[in-house]
Amino acid sequence: MAQTVFDKFEDQEKITTVIVNKKMFTLLSKMKVEDKEDQQYVNLIKKLENLRVFVTQSDSKAAEMKATADKYLKTAGLEELMRVNEKGKSVKIYVKSGATDSQIKELLMFIDGAGNEQTVLMSLTGNFDLDELSVLTNKMNLPGGDDLKKASKGKK
Repeated sequence: MAQTVFDKFEDQEKITTVIVNKKMFTLLSKMKVEDKEDQQYVNLIKKLENLRVFVTQSDSKAAEMKATADKYLKTAGLEELMRVNEKGKSVKIYVKSGATDSQIKELLMFIDGAGNEQTVLMSLTGNFDLDELSVLTNKMNLPGGDDLKKASKGKK
């Protein structure tokens, strides 16, 4: 299992953590396919390696998550894909491109939910196409999924 700079948020009070590793994606890819969307989902998860999602409503934990993400972004070679500010919520999505413009090796999403909104830090690694992400967010019901859908439709 690959270690990341975000692992320190696991097992912390006031932070909800979801971690899905390559083995789980492999198991999920063996699911029975019933329609075109299921097939797209299976095709995508075969390409994923690691998903980490950290969610908090604690201002201090949110500040710590933001500082870690900002520090990581300075050295990781990711480029900003999109930024959205609405209703006091700031969403930033960064990617590390693969062989083509739409191929993604890593996606980092940070939702700064100052106030009453949740703060979400999500890291997704693999070798997938940006357009496939909306399928993942539909099936897995991820925090920030609506924002990811906008990103996958926005870059063609």
